[in-house]
Amino acid sequence: MPQPLSGHHVAVLMGGLSSEREVSLVSGAACAEALGRLGAKVSPVDAGRDIAAVLAALKPDVCFNALHGAWGEDGCIQGVLETLAIPYTHCGVLASALAMDKTKAKAVMAAAGVPVPGGGLYDRREAARGHVMAPPYVVKPNAEGSSVGVFLVFEGANGPPSALLNPEWAFGDEVLIEPYIQGLELAVAVMDGKALTVTEIVPRTGFYDYEAKYGEQGSSHVLPARIAEPVAARAKLFAERAHAALGCRGVTRSDLRYDDINDILVLLEVNTQPGMTPTSLVPEQAAHLGVGFDDLVLWITEDAYARGGAGGEARRRRGPEQKLRKS
Repeated sequence: MPQPLSGHHVAVLMGGLSSEREVSLVSGAACAEALGRLGAKVSPVDAGRDIAAVLAALKPDVCFNALHGAWGEDGCIQGVLETLAIPYTHCGVLASALAMDKTKAKAVMAAAGVPVPGGGLYDRREAARGHVMAPPYVVKPNAEGSSVGVFLVFEGANGPPSALLNPEWAFGDEVLIEPYIQGLELAVAVMDGKALTVTEIVPRTGFYDYEAKYGEQGSSHVLPARIAEPVAARAKLFAERAHAALGCRGVTRSDLRYDDINDILVLLEVNTQPGMTPTSLVPEQAAHLGVGFDDLVLWITEDAYARGGAGGEARRRRGPEQKLRKS
């Protein structure tokens, strides 16, 4: 049987400059291996500031963007790829930048009828001097992912979060502070505009922080989530609405919280470039529905190539005979 990507050159962008570099290297390696099994010529690229020159020399047919966090997920690398007219996976410039800015994304999602937590942006020094809202609440950087720099202020806390005054704080002077929603941590993958299913995440530390996400046995995934079907349907609907409202494409993952005592469901954020290892949340959901890891990587790559880069100019230049099969 012919390999579906035979004859196609795919550059896998990984690593990068953000605090999520190590996670990206794992995602990129897994995707590069899958693309190799699918027959592609694969060029792994540890993306640095010379990325435009590197890609100009490589001349790939498509870039699989496995970068996470700032610069790789916030519209910056997407702008470079648009300029180079190279098709690329996941969201475009605007959706990437918008989803990365949690405060602006919440405003757009709320306008589309998606329930989001309250709260707002505060100067980190002000937030360190006194509670800006009654605990419990969550403090998070406004433009980071993977729960980097996120912590909880629990009910009964002696004082405000003094960690915000740490001289090594590297996440900007404004922080997003939201009320903490008691209950379940949920995730919904959206593929081609349609929600897949709902995963319940059970962190072993009690809080779904960076260590719970990526540490060995940091959390367990319950698939499908142990929630009533009407709640699952709402979660999937909210994820689809958020994906559409932010202008996303390809595959995204929405993170939600569900207060099962008071039946309150809110969407926290949309991840435009979710983790891509065989045990990551999105590949798990795809596998649950019968789509294996290699097939998922194939779909994401073909979807990117079919759309082309720079508004489709790259695809039109190459001609329809070189368009990959869209499964």
